[in-house]
Amino acid sequence: MRSSKSRSRAKNNRNRPSGGNVVNRVFDSSGPEGKVRGTPQQIIDKYNQLARDAQLANDRVAAENFQQHAEHYLRLLSEAQREMEARREEQERQNRERQAERDRERAERQEREAARQADPAETPQPDVMDFGAEASAPESGLVETPESKDAAQAADASEKPEKKEKPARRPRARKPKAAPAEDAPKTDGDAPEAAE
Repeated sequence: MRSSKSRSRAKNNRNRPSGGNVVNRVFDSSGPEGKVRGTPQQIIDKYNQLARDAQLANDRVAAENFQQHAEHYLRLLSEAQREMEARREEQERQNRERQAERDRERAERQEREAARQADPAETPQPDVMDFGAEASAPESGLVETPESKDAAQAADASEKPEKKEKPARRPRARKPKAAPAEDAPKTDGDAPEAAE
């Protein structure tokens, strides 16, 4: 069998708030005139009303008692609101830190992208295409260019060794020779040999 002390302690622990949202939580308050049920703000309003009624009835002891009960729930409510405000400020601080970290990462990413675009070695290079292999493929969808024709002719020439054709060469442009200066003195090396 349980002792009366353990039952008394268990009963007192039931009415204590165990965290959570105290502002909207419903309490059962055992006051001098019976139970008052509601959120802390509703209980405060009820005890303040009972205190005013007791004052009008010239019962200063009951009025003080009701005011003390109201003060208890007022402290409970203000403490819960302070905790909520501290939690909200902490959450805002964490959100600002996360946002600052995301902004730093975005700035670093943009700097790396700008550096990569400025450095031609870092830029992605186009794929090199083998026109010789694709020129012989039927309906490749590519436009035939002079380079691909030369490559196709070279491929055909390597397959048929008896028939070798050289690609036509363009004649080289030559510089005109400088005319000899007539006023310049002639040296022994410049003079033509005279027949004797």
